[in-house]
Amino acid sequence: MSPVVRGLIVAALHVALVASLGAKYLWERQTLPRVWVRATPYDPNLPLRGRYLRLQVLLDPSQVRGDPDLDTHSHRYSNLGPAVSLSVDHGRLIATAVPDSTLHLVSLRGADGYTLDKEIVYFIPERIADPSRRPAGEELWVESSIPSKGLPRAIRLGVRKNEGAIAPLSLD
Repeated sequence: MSPVVRGLIVAALHVALVASLGAKYLWERQTLPRVWVRATPYDPNLPLRGRYLRLQVLLDPSQVRGDPDLDTHSHRYSNLGPAVSLSVDHGRLIATAVPDSTLHLVSLRGADGYTLDKEIVYFIPERIADPSRRPAGEELWVESSIPSKGLPRAIRLGVRKNEGAIAPLSLD
C-alpha cells in the first residue's frame, strides 16, 4: 500500500470520526428533552478557544428534590451540596439529590437558590457584543438539552424581562 493511499485512509477515518460526533449531537438535539434554565455568565473570552460564554446554571429551591443538605463528604468540607441527577419535569429543570454519586454537585448560592458546580459553554460570534451583559430588569437564560448523564448542553440564549416570557436572542 502506497503512502498516499494510507494517508487517504487515515484522512477518511478522521472525517468519519468527526462526522459521527456531529451526527451524535444532532441526534441528541432532536431527541433529548429541552428546557430553558436561568444562567449567570463567567469569563466571555479565552484567546486559545475563541469567544464564548461560560454559563453557570441557576436553580431555585423548588427545582432541587431530595435533601439538598445531604451530608456528603464534599458538603462537609466546602460549600458544595450533594450530587444530583438532572431531569425535566413540566418544562423545568429538576435536580434530584443522589447519595454516593458524582454526577453533578450543587453549590449553595445562598437562601435564594443553588448552582451546578460545573459551567456550560456557549460559543458566540466575534462580531457581536457580549450578550451576557444585560441591563437591569433582564435575566439571561439558556435553552439546553438535558442528557441522561453529563451537563446540560447549550442550544441558544434568551432574555427574560421583568418576569415575562423568554425571548430568544438572535446572534447572527
